[in-house]
Amino acid sequence: MVARILNFKSKTISSAALILGVSTFLSGLLGLLKMRLLAGRFGAGVEMDSFFAAFRVPDILSATLITGGIIVAFLPIFSQSFKKNEKEAWNFSNNILNITFISIFSLCLLLWILTPLIIDLIAPGFSLEQKELTVSLARIMFVSPLIFGISGIFSGILHHFDRFLSYALAPILYNIGIIIGILFFSNLFPDGQKIFGAAWGVVLGALFHFLIQVPSAIKSGFSYRFIFDPFNKAVRRVLKLMLPRTIGQASSQINLMVITAIASTLSVGSVAIFNFANNLYLFPVAIIGVSFAVAAFPSFSRSWASNQREEFLRNFSSSFRQVIFIILPSAFLIFILRAQIVRLALGAGEFGWAETRITAASLGLFSIGLVFASLIPLLVRLFFSFQDTRTPAITSIIVVSLNILLSFLFIHLLGYENLLSNAIVKTLRLTSLSDIKVIGLALAISVSSLFHYLILVFFLKKRIKDLPFKEIKNSTANVLVASIIAGIASYLGLRFAVIFVELETFWAVFFQLSIASIFGLATYLLLLYFLSPKEISLLLKGVKSIVSR
Repeated sequence: MVARILNFKSKTISSAALILGVSTFLSGLLGLLKMRLLAGRFGAGVEMDSFFAAFRVPDILSATLITGGIIVAFLPIFSQSFKKNEKEAWNFSNNILNITFISIFSLCLLLWILTPLIIDLIAPGFSLEQKELTVSLARIMFVSPLIFGISGIFSGILHHFDRFLSYALAPILYNIGIIIGILFFSNLFPDGQKIFGAAWGVVLGALFHFLIQVPSAIKSGFSYRFIFDPFNKAVRRVLKLMLPRTIGQASSQINLMVITAIASTLSVGSVAIFNFANNLYLFPVAIIGVSFAVAAFPSFSRSWASNQREEFLRNFSSSFRQVIFIILPSAFLIFILRAQIVRLALGAGEFGWAETRITAASLGLFSIGLVFASLIPLLVRLFFSFQDTRTPAITSIIVVSLNILLSFLFIHLLGYENLLSNAIVKTLRLTSLSDIKVIGLALAISVSSLFHYLILVFFLKKRIKDLPFKEIKNSTANVLVASIIAGIASYLGLRFAVIFVELETFWAVFFQLSIASIFGLATYLLLLYFLSPKEISLLLKGVKSIVSR
């Protein structure tokens, strides 16, 4: 029974996206629990700043080479090979697996030696003692990219066979591993070093991420063989596809490194506050934007390779409109309920009210660019489907450069009274807080996301002249009207809930959030039922597909 569930195959993009979305939601809930545990146990101080700065180093390697490069480059080549010769495709997968392991092991070893120099670049504002702590944490977490490298190959295999469930469960188990580290491993260390438990939890989570995918990969036909041929023609094609994508991902990770470096020069706790707000912001992006992008990618690749243009355009339009359908009202709700979300997720133990207000303000500014950030993964996968990794890489480099410039600009402008700072303070209710400069980082990312979206659409229109943007525009107009009215309803629901409870206890905050969300979502769905029922029917079709099977 368990094996049958894990080997479930998705038949439509909607059903695959629903599986990924639900699992990402569950993973996100565990991620919120993880953040709450971290915030409650360590607060927004030295240990948390060190943990997030240390996590950034191995995360760069994981996101750049593995999630960003290996999976994207491996899948189309594996699919082509499998169509021609199954045995050759499995030999190719083993060859890539072994090359990946040896390459990442060597790179991790080199970075392990160079960690002190890297931390000097990432966190120049840290004290010597804090830098030493950060180095030790980073060296522990360098084990995780090695495991993720192997896991990434199995993810590519599962994508080809539309076995998304095992892949979808992997991040859930990853977060469980980190939670085990926070709750149990940390107790094995003395006071002042308990944060090391969380670092070892990252390693355990990576191991869980890998192991859950192995049975489904074996069921698909994988069996391990030691093949090591780095000069193979297919390997060269993978490297050719990986290089631009890796550069693009590297630029994004460098962006986060620069932001971390900037935050380390601001008030104590700024690194942690930015990361907490960023993680909350990435929660809906992962659930909606990334889920649809990952689910649609195999279909995009197959239809484009088979020259089925109508199917390609239909899948693009459907996926794009469904992302808009879900993410646009979410952006309004997150902005209105930002304080409740942060208080519910992080407001415990050492995480105080001042930190909550700054984090909520950052989340509010993040929500401005939420729609664009959620559509970017889908647009990028379109380019990948016709094996163009160069355009997304170039646009990513341009956007990262813009974001770094905007980060410095907004931090400077938020350092003294002017039109921008006064408007933000008044809108986000930040009076009485002396230092709000860290929220400039969130504002910079939102503005950059808008620019990133526009430039991708520009290049996409040049590549494909008949993209169905008129259909998308009409659907988006209906969704926008419904979202605005739903946002107003949510605000009224919040005002109603405040009559009964204040932001004092967990359950009081939960009550406020629930009432306001119910008001907003009920209004939105009711309006969309009359304005644009097609999007609702598409999602229901995906649900029925999963339930019936």
